[in-house]
Amino acid sequence: MNSTSPTRAARRGAARGRLRPVLSAVTATVALTATLAGGSTATAAGSPGAPERAACPAAIADTATCYSGKDGNGSYYTLAVPADWNGSLVVHAHGGPSLTAGSDPERSAGDLERWTVMVEEGYAWAGSSYRRGGYGTRMAAEDTETVRQVFVDRFGEPELTLLHGQSWGGNVAAKTAEVYGAAHGTGPYDGLLLTNGVLAGGSRGYDYRVDLRVVHQYYCGNHPRPEEPQYPLWQGLPAGAAMTSADLRSRLLECTGHTLAPEDRTRLQQRNLDDITAVTGIPESSLESHLRFATVTFSDIVNTRLDGRNPFSNVGVRYRGSHDDDALNRGVERFAADRTARRDLSFDSDLTGRVAVPVLTLHAIGDATAFVEHEAAYRATLRGAGRERHLLQTFTRESEHSGLSDAGYATALDSLAGWVRTGQRPTGGEVARSCPAFAAVHSGGCHFDPAYRPADYHDRVNARPGGRHWPAMSALQEAVWARVGGVGIAP
Repeated sequence: MNSTSPTRAARRGAARGRLRPVLSAVTATVALTATLAGGSTATAAGSPGAPERAACPAAIADTATCYSGKDGNGSYYTLAVPADWNGSLVVHAHGGPSLTAGSDPERSAGDLERWTVMVEEGYAWAGSSYRRGGYGTRMAAEDTETVRQVFVDRFGEPELTLLHGQSWGGNVAAKTAEVYGAAHGTGPYDGLLLTNGVLAGGSRGYDYRVDLRVVHQYYCGNHPRPEEPQYPLWQGLPAGAAMTSADLRSRLLECTGHTLAPEDRTRLQQRNLDDITAVTGIPESSLESHLRFATVTFSDIVNTRLDGRNPFSNVGVRYRGSHDDDALNRGVERFAADRTARRDLSFDSDLTGRVAVPVLTLHAIGDATAFVEHEAAYRATLRGAGRERHLLQTFTRESEHSGLSDAGYATALDSLAGWVRTGQRPTGGEVARSCPAFAAVHSGGCHFDPAYRPADYHDRVNARPGGRHWPAMSALQEAVWARVGGVGIAP
């Protein structure tokens, strides 16, 4: 496969470090994608000031120079350039979303500290904190593209630019590549690394959290409690309401005893816990974090981003696995999505599969937050778009969601860069066999399982009627919606 055009190759062959103003380098790409980006162009022009020197994380304090700043959209960012820079750049998209009001100045610096392994491998690094907290995949994609432009404006066009996203950042990075890349591989990104990514998109990727919310309420009846103001569960919380993590934890604990040893739970708590985990497919260890998302992040999506409209549905879902499925299905709360709300969430975050550069994914098989079956959804998305040839998926025998082995990250990054440079897609076995050399330098060990293949997404997550085809949003549908004013989630 040849994933690089002559135009891109010529730009890559320019002398490393040569300063090249970003507007001359990417104006054409941004203009072509402005409509799909929601009518706005991501540009570093008008930013308050150039990057300023900043402290580096301890692990790279003696081997790199770090910078920080704030772009014209109000997003704080962090940059790092190693002393032995290999000429390539990793642009990072962080997960979440956090729910801060504005941009968090500590977020991108914290992400650099978490992924110093990439700088230790010789790559420059750039990450945005995004301009605000709360949901908004295209907003985050624009801010991710902007930090790339900030880097290029300061240091020149890298030889290679690789885009990395972790967790929800995987959704953001994949969307960035679709919107700011190009259909035939001539955009600013040469390759895409998605790690533990939420890759089923917004319109389907949260269905198991919708199911958790209604199933939990059926068994527990305490979120909300009978004496509290009632509201539809798809809302997360009533507009303007808040709930602390401690309050949420106490409600789940009193119903299921999820933090107690099994022998300390009541029989009813154990049965509730067994029913909820069996029906939703969510493991006991992550029930609380998923319920929190289905509370406070759903509230952000519905009340703040969609003006109170409901994008979620469980109509037609048959819940199975409880001690009495018939009673559960008769009693569980049901609701249908508002058509325009579902459209707006889909346009914002669903993936079309329209990528033309190498994509390597790395996913922990035991990830209890972004289930490994998200990878099956992404493969089906690219297959449906006719782009599966651009994808290599790798899996590790790990269970952490927010961070994997440093040796694994270094291996995946090197494999992706090699694929980009040679045009030859490696096999999963070749990736795994290259890991020990990186494990000799970096922590965490090697855990690749080249033989592993995830089950279909809907083997784990209840499908909604008509919701088994992929991509969830085609490139044609995206283009049609892009011509309608006001579609999507506002930045």
